[in-house]
Amino acid sequence: MTGLTTDEARRLAAATLLPGFTGTELPAWLAARLRDGLAGVCLFGPNIVSRHQLHALVTEIRASNPLAVIAIDEEGGDVTRLYYDVGSPYPGNAVLGRIDDESFTEHVARIVGWELRRVGIDLDLAPDADVNSNTRNPVIGTRSFGADPELVARHTAAWVRGLQSTGVAASVKHFPGHGDTELDSHLALPVVHGSIEHLRERELVPFLAAVGAGARTVMTSHILLPDVDAEQPATFSTRVLQGVLRDELGFDGLIVTDALDMAGASAESGIPTAAVRALAGGSDLLCLGTNTTAEQLDEIEVAIAEAVVEGGLVDARLRDAARRVAALARESAALAAQISVPEWVTLDDEPAFDPAVLRSAIDVVPGTVVARDRVIVALQTEANIAVGVAPWGPLAAGSDALLVSETDDVEALLLGVPPGTQAIIVGQGIHRHSWTMEFVARWRAERPETVVVDMGWPDAETLAAEICTWGASRAMGHALLATLDELAGVAS
Repeated sequence: MTGLTTDEARRLAAATLLPGFTGTELPAWLAARLRDGLAGVCLFGPNIVSRHQLHALVTEIRASNPLAVIAIDEEGGDVTRLYYDVGSPYPGNAVLGRIDDESFTEHVARIVGWELRRVGIDLDLAPDADVNSNTRNPVIGTRSFGADPELVARHTAAWVRGLQSTGVAASVKHFPGHGDTELDSHLALPVVHGSIEHLRERELVPFLAAVGAGARTVMTSHILLPDVDAEQPATFSTRVLQGVLRDELGFDGLIVTDALDMAGASAESGIPTAAVRALAGGSDLLCLGTNTTAEQLDEIEVAIAEAVVEGGLVDARLRDAARRVAALARESAALAAQISVPEWVTLDDEPAFDPAVLRSAIDVVPGTVVARDRVIVALQTEANIAVGVAPWGPLAAGSDALLVSETDDVEALLLGVPPGTQAIIVGQGIHRHSWTMEFVARWRAERPETVVVDMGWPDAETLAAEICTWGASRAMGHALLATLDELAGVAS
């Protein structure tokens, strides 16, 4: 039993919860919960139609609770929320890793931070510190700085330094590492085999660097590591969160969960039970995911309160989690008061980076020939949930393109491209989909001059793409178009 009443436990529970919601305006029920002490809000792509609208929305949230934690996934690349409507002007992590200039990475992250400060957001669920060691990874890929642990560590630390210099808290993810998976934890529970020694040699290296750089928060992953904890996924595991993250890596900041509405966390138990398990395992701030309702929030708060009152969740653990969340909120408010946003950061302008620097990250097979008379053929595969439906690549950059889906007739498409017009087939992770591989093979057989561009994380052993951009943001779409013009001998 505990000394807390149900009402007291429920108030503490609310102080650890970070729901999403439906729509572009703050619902009245959520404003009321914020006034009553709800920890904060997580904003997603569908909540945002412009930076002006986002600023107004954040202002309304702060009016309800000045110390609300307002979080967003702005990774500065394929995963964008600030530019969900038009595609990101940032290069993305894999591009930064290939450029391998830590000062440039820090600069990019600092600009992200200033943009978030301008709209009033204080917690960025970034950077992605996963070592993308598996080329078939369906959810990390170009969100990672690379496949080398030391490179990822250097750029993770640089990103943390850049972002946090603006007063915005970083949330380094997805602990203890989501890079060696072939399942998306949004849809299933990935299982990653490997001893703790193996983790220390690869997955943990960037997180240790992030702790050293002063990361204020770390985000968990919904993956099962049976060689470390055979029963509890990382988000629920005291062995992973307390034993590895806090005791071994020395992290004393806030632990944030990945969204608990993901299948890897709650498909079997439901979100209320997942919330209890997350707190018990050592998580502090519970990201609930998109489209939370008032009824769901009631169920989650009640489940946590009942677990405390009945002894299934130690009240000291709940108090500690609420204390850590409150401390982050107070610290963020103090930093916002101390660190002024530069006047050149506005809601109307967007950042721009040296085009030549971005193009330097693009791989082009020597001897690749690009014709002036060409058509872009864009393979429209389903984006993972983290990326969503933000515009990508040359489409976001304003290029015309022939859009192709899995159900389209290849023969009819071939007939629609006149002889003498070169096809530039553009996709993301083409090797991960059987239909895109078959499409490329069929097109190359009929049109040998075809050039294939992979804007995802490529696998040279499976697909010999002539051009790899290592990212599909709008910025890299422009970089690709400039590269095609350069190869075709078109003056810029």
